[in-house]
Amino acid sequence: MEIEKWVIEVNNEVESMPDTLAELEQWKKTCIYRLPAYVTDLDDKAYKPQIVSLGPYHQGKPHLKPMDEHKHRALLHFLKRSEKPLQLYVEALAQSVQELKDAYDQLDPVWQDDNAAFLKMMVLDGCFILEILRMDTSGYAPNDPLFNKHGQLYMLPFLRQEMLLLENQVPLLVLLKLLAVENKISWIEPHEYANELILRFYYSGTPPRSLGNCLHILDVYRKSLIYGDPRRFQMSSRYRPSHPNAYDLIPSARELQNAGIRFKKSKFANLRDISFHGKTLRLPKFIVDTDTKSILLNLIAFERFHVDAGNEITSYVFFLYNLIRDPTDVRVLSSHGIISNCLGSDLEVASLFNLVSQYVTVDPESSLDMVHLMVSEKLSNRFTRTMNEWQSEFIRTYFKSPWAVISVIAAILLFSLTIIQTVYSVLSYRK
Repeated sequence: MEIEKWVIEVNNEVESMPDTLAELEQWKKTCIYRLPAYVTDLDDKAYKPQIVSLGPYHQGKPHLKPMDEHKHRALLHFLKRSEKPLQLYVEALAQSVQELKDAYDQLDPVWQDDNAAFLKMMVLDGCFILEILRMDTSGYAPNDPLFNKHGQLYMLPFLRQEMLLLENQVPLLVLLKLLAVENKISWIEPHEYANELILRFYYSGTPPRSLGNCLHILDVYRKSLIYGDPRRFQMSSRYRPSHPNAYDLIPSARELQNAGIRFKKSKFANLRDISFHGKTLRLPKFIVDTDTKSILLNLIAFERFHVDAGNEITSYVFFLYNLIRDPTDVRVLSSHGIISNCLGSDLEVASLFNLVSQYVTVDPESSLDMVHLMVSEKLSNRFTRTMNEWQSEFIRTYFKSPWAVISVIAAILLFSLTIIQTVYSVLSYRK
C-alpha cells in the first residue's frame, strides 16, 4: 500500500509541476544559502558566526544569545532617533514578507509558517545592522559595551567579519525598507545609498561606487572587489587556450622572476585588473590578514551556489594560488607590493591560499577566466621561451667549437677529481 500511495503522490506532483519559466523565477529569488557539510567541513569556523546571529539559520543558538540584548538596545535607539513608531517598519516589511522568505535556501518550517516571528527577526536584525553600519554613538551611554569607542576597538572587527558570512546574511531589501520608512532614502536610487553605506563601513575613505542592485552585504562587498570597466575584459568567444589545463602551466612567482618576468602592482585595486604585456605581469594589491580566509571562503561559496553570481573571485584566488607554491613566492609578490602580508608569516599566507583553493572549481566560460587562461598560456609560453633562450645562450657560449666542448668537459672532470680527492683526504684523516 505504501508504494502505491507514493506512486500516486509522485504522479500528482508531475501533473502539477510548474513550467520552466516558473522554476526559473523561483530559483532567481534565492540568494542566501545554508551550506552543506562537504563545504563547511573544510573549516567550520570560517562559515559559522561566533558572536552574532543575523537571519534565521543560526537564530537562538546558545553561544550567540548574549548579543540579543545588544540587538534590542540598538532597536530602541534606532526607533528613538527616527521618531517613527515600530508598527510602520513592521508594516513596510510585511508587504514583502514572502519575497524575504524566498531569499533563503532551505528555510526552516518554523519561519515559513510564522510570519510574525519572521518579521520580528527581520526588523530586529535589520535595525541592528543599520546601527552597526552607521555606528552613530550619539544617544548611547558613554560606557555602552558596544556602541562607543571601546566597542569600536574590540567588538567591531569581529562584527564586520561576521556580517560577511554567507549564512549570516539578511536581504538588502530589509535595509532598503527600513531606510525608506526612516526617510533616509528616496526610492529613485535606493540601492546606491545602501551600497554607499556598506562600502564606507568596509572601506574607510573609499568614494562610493555605482554597483547597481545588490542582494545583501556579502554581494555588495564582492562587487566592490571586482568593480571595474567590464569592456576591458571582453574577449572573443572564439578564443580558446591551446592547452586544456592552461592553469596548471603557470609557473610559480619565483620561477617566473628567475625567468626574467617582472611583477608590478596594477593601477586599480579591483581583482580583475590583471594584465600581461611583454615581460611584465601586473596584479592588483591584495591585503592578507586574519579575516582573509573566512571572507574568501564565503565569497567562493556564494559564487558556487548562486548561479547568477559569476566566478571572478574564485578565478582570482585560483590564479594567485598557482603563483604561490611556498613562502618564497609570497616574498617575491610582497617585494613588489602585490601581497600585503598582515599575518607576519609568509608560510601562513602560502598555506592560506593552499587551503582556500582546495575546493575551487573554475568556470571556463567566465569572461575573467578566459582572461586568466590567456594570461596563463602567455606566461607559460614566455617562461618556456625564456628557458629555451637560456639554454641556447649556454650552448652558444660553451659549445660553439670543439675546443670549447673539450674545455668544458675538462673543467667538469677536473672539478669532479678535486671533489673526490677532498673526500679521500677527509676519510684518510679520520681513519
